[in-house]
Amino acid sequence: MARRTRVTCVVALLVVGLLSGRCASDRPSPTGITANLTKPPKPSGLLQCSPLPSTTVKQKIGPAGGTLLIGPHVFVIPPGALAVPVTIQAKLASSSGNAIEFKPAGLVFLTPASVTLSYANCNTLGLTYSKQVAYTTDSLTVVYYVSSQDDPSAQRVTGRVDHFSDFAVAW
Repeated sequence: MARRTRVTCVVALLVVGLLSGRCASDRPSPTGITANLTKPPKPSGLLQCSPLPSTTVKQKIGPAGGTLLIGPHVFVIPPGALAVPVTIQAKLASSSGNAIEFKPAGLVFLTPASVTLSYANCNTLGLTYSKQVAYTTDSLTVVYYVSSQDDPSAQRVTGRVDHFSDFAVAW
């Protein structure tokens, strides 16, 4: 039995050796100019903005939908997005640039809502990429970007929101 196991191991090692040799290239590495065939990652981050006055807005919104104005920003909940009335709170902290904290945390909409964030008070000089709405942590670390539509002439970006959390203007 031990001889059979040894023979099986030797055969397996030979097969692996032969296969790995077939994957190796006998051609020398190219010299001179090389091309990078992968696209560089798109730069991203939160926009640097001058502080806005601290603002907190609370409003009860139900199945009929509604709109919250949070400083220069607008949050729209369409009809049918909520099954029952919910007290919505939006907080714009003066130290956070253009970021809004929404409560109740984790609230999920039956149909997507939208948040329009102004970036009129932000430094966009030299930024050629479209602005986006970013879902962030409490410490303003970008978790992901939501589907967004940038309107550079109005200096605002609108993002699709399926649930509540913190959102900020990013590029």
